[in-house]
Amino acid sequence: MKVLVIGSGAREHALCRSLSLDPAVTALHCAPGNAGIAEVAELHPVDALDGKVVAELATGLGAELVVVGPEAPLVAGVADAVREAGIPVFGPSKEAAQLEGSKAFAKDVMAAAGVPTARSYVCTTAEEIAEALDAFGAPYVVKDDGLAAGKGVVVTEDLDTAKAHAAGCERVVIEEFLDGPEVSLFAITDGETVLPLQPAQDFKRALDGDEGPNTGGMGAYSPLPWADPKLVDEVLETVLQPTVDELRRRGTPFSGLLYAGLAITGRGVRVIEFNARFGDPETQVVLARLRTPLAGILHAAATGTLADLAPLRWSEDAAVTVVVASHNYPGTPRTGDPITGLDEVAAEDAPHAYVLHAGTRQDGDAVVSAGGRVLSVTATGTDLTEARERAYRAVGRIRLDGSQHRTDIAAKAARDAQATA
Repeated sequence: MKVLVIGSGAREHALCRSLSLDPAVTALHCAPGNAGIAEVAELHPVDALDGKVVAELATGLGAELVVVGPEAPLVAGVADAVREAGIPVFGPSKEAAQLEGSKAFAKDVMAAAGVPTARSYVCTTAEEIAEALDAFGAPYVVKDDGLAAGKGVVVTEDLDTAKAHAAGCERVVIEEFLDGPEVSLFAITDGETVLPLQPAQDFKRALDGDEGPNTGGMGAYSPLPWADPKLVDEVLETVLQPTVDELRRRGTPFSGLLYAGLAITGRGVRVIEFNARFGDPETQVVLARLRTPLAGILHAAATGTLADLAPLRWSEDAAVTVVVASHNYPGTPRTGDPITGLDEVAAEDAPHAYVLHAGTRQDGDAVVSAGGRVLSVTATGTDLTEARERAYRAVGRIRLDGSQHRTDIAAKAARDAQATA
């Protein structure tokens, strides 16, 4: 089949890489893409938020499947426009994507579906904000109700910082702090059948030891050796299936990728947030371990035939991804710096390690930085220790002036796994 992927980040590069390895994919296109995606797909300049233009491009290319990567086009209704053009699309409708587009909407759906989540208040005035912060106490969890590219959440012990973030939001969700480790669990759904993928853990803070500001994610790993083997089945039963059933009951069926951000608390699993698309950087490690060809899975979700799919096949290997970010990320990142060493990674580290591009662009013969998160260096190994070693060896070959990366991605999980082996 001919496939068109919408987006330009490392998530889309990971999707395009997996699709390019699928023998069923006869032509692969990406819009707008980036310098790395250009190696596996034909790029097309397009406004990814303009559904009409995306649908016209898909029609002109004869695309038989469109995969919408980022959240902003989904919330803007791009998937709806493609569906109206008669093309199967992987990604929820504008209405269903409100599960990510509005934290308040997500809380309402969870309440109706009986999904376990943090207690919360939706606030629009300074008085409501003050009351909610006082009710829960520190640490304060303050979430912008709308889309904020992974940076709309502040978790802080400082009341003034919490109030300042809340004051900058039109509508804000203030909720109780959830203790315990966090897990990202993706599920592919056609609106009825729900197919969970393997869990992953990502690292949101900018600096080692989970210090520094929140980011879009500085790295991830999968599998989770410390997690309960029954975790995926439990989350499917208590979170994913009830949410999909509730959205269908409301007349806004959710078809695409449902991403549950979870906290494993002392009182059990709780939902931190839902996203309506593959997460970045967790996609990089989950797809690195997926053995079932990707196009058929996404097409089945887009055409309502997931129930007919054979069980997914997974590699026993572990996967680790390390994000290389630009100078000053997550503040105002510096762009336009040349990136070297990519050829060395391809020559020395493949196939166990490879580079997925996020914020890059081609500038003549050079690849230069074009965003905050620039590269996702991804590696697999027989266990997390080997995957980490391979990932960091590849990171060491890359040169980008002023760049930064965390050195402790999956370190604790790898140590703990070795200690219990």
